[in-house]
Amino acid sequence: MKVAITGGIGAGKSFVCQRLRLHNIDVYDCDEAAKRLMTSSAPLKKALRRLVGKDVYLSSSVLNKPLLAKFLLESEANQQALNDIVHPAVARDFMESGKDWLESAIFFDSGFNRRIDVDMVLCVSAPLEVRLRRIMERDDISREKALEWVHRQLPQEEVERRSDYVILNDGVADIDQQIKHILTLQNS
Repeated sequence: MKVAITGGIGAGKSFVCQRLRLHNIDVYDCDEAAKRLMTSSAPLKKALRRLVGKDVYLSSSVLNKPLLAKFLLESEANQQALNDIVHPAVARDFMESGKDWLESAIFFDSGFNRRIDVDMVLCVSAPLEVRLRRIMERDDISREKALEWVHRQLPQEEVERRSDYVILNDGVADIDQQIKHILTLQNS
């Protein structure tokens, strides 16, 4: 059974994935894979140079992150063009990984859900104020910047609606109990 874990920035997807490791579930991290592939895959690097320009790499395998960020922020068309290059590579890498679980913050936003067939989608969710506090502490940014990042993604309610199950990660709810419940459903 293939399972996708998604949810907005600051919801605590990484924490839930850590807890899943206690159940011997190794979760494929789409963000980490994209970073790895953008610096190691020759075809992907060639495509990025064509799209963004030769200066997208500072050296043969060091990505020029400020230039790439500037390119992404210029337009939605640029974001889509980058997604059309990176996401197929990540999808292939996931399918070749042998893993059954994946974590993707922008599973629906990016259309990744159309690239990978999964049997179940779990949304990790948390109240907005909890998410903002986590983002501000983790990235040492202002509330305004954290809010801007939150608003760049699909609304949490939409992600919840499109998911099969919601894991509430508000710092109070019992994450392990929710995971056990989902694993029971998965195995039935």
